Amino acid sequence: MSSLNKKQGDTSSDQRPNASDEDALVVRDLTKRYGETVALDGVDLTVSDGEFVSVVGPSGCGKSTLLRVLSGLEERFDGRAAVDGEDVRDGGSDGVGMVFQEPRLLPWADVSENVAVGLPADVDADDPKAATRIDDLIETVGLSGFEDHRPGGLSGGMAQRVSLARGLAYDPAVLLLDEPFSALDQLTKYEQQDNLLDVWEARETTIVLVTHDIEEAAYLSDRVVVLGGQPGRVVETIDVDVARPREQTDDELVAVRERITDALGV
Repeated sequence: MSSLNKKQGDTSSDQRPNASDEDALVVRDLTKRYGETVALDGVDLTVSDGEFVSVVGPSGCGKSTLLRVLSGLEERFDGRAAVDGEDVRDGGSDGVGMVFQEPRLLPWADVSENVAVGLPADVDADDPKAATRIDDLIETVGLSGFEDHRPGGLSGGMAQRVSLARGLAYDPAVLLLDEPFSALDQLTKYEQQDNLLDVWEARETTIVLVTHDIEEAAYLSDRVVVLGGQPGRVVETIDVDVARPREQTDDELVAVRERITDALGV
C-alpha cells in the first residue's frame, strides 16, 4: 500500500491562475460542445506533478468528456488544456496515457505483447531495452510469471493490471483512468485500488481518475474535484489531508466522503 502523504492547500474551486513548472496538467475555462449541447462549461483544473486527483460527479456531467479532451481524443473545444505546458491540440496529449473502463486487450496477444502496444511508435518492441521496460512494467503491476498468458486465461483484475501496464508503457507525464475498477467485484476492486497506489508510489506518475465511487475517490486521492450540472462545471474541490497508508474506516476519510456527498447534493 502506498505510504506517500501529499498535501495541498484547501480550495473550494480549482481555479489557480498562476500555473508553475510543478503543474503537470492545466485546464482553463474549458468549454466543450457537441452541436447545440454544451457538455462542459468553463472548467478549470490544475494538477501538480506527481499528484493523484479524482473527478467525481453524476452521470452526464462531462467527466469522461474531460478525459477525452485531455487525451487528445476531442480536438475541438474552447479554452486551454495543456500537459507539461503544451496544448493537447499541439502535441501535449502525446504525454498522456489512458486506461479505460474495459481492459480492451488484444485477445490473440499475450500479456507482454499487450503491454507492448502502449510503447511509443518509434520504439521497436523487439529491442532489448523495450523488452526490459515491458518486463519491468509487468513486475510493477504484479504479473510476473504471466508474461505468456493470453487475456482469456486472466481474471478481470489481472486483465485490468495489464491495461494499467500498457497505459504506463509510454512513460506518460499524466495517466488518465476512466472508471477502471467499476466492473470488478468489491474485494477485487479493493485489491486493485491498493495495487494502483503501489504503482503510483513506485513510478511517481501524475494520475487523474474519473469515478462514480465516492469511497474510491476519497481513499485514493490527494484531491477530489466534484463536477455537477448539465453542462458540467466544477462545484467544489476537496483536499484529502489524510495520512497514508489509509483505512476506509478512518474517521478523517469518512468526513471527506461526507463532504463529497454534500457537494454532490446526494
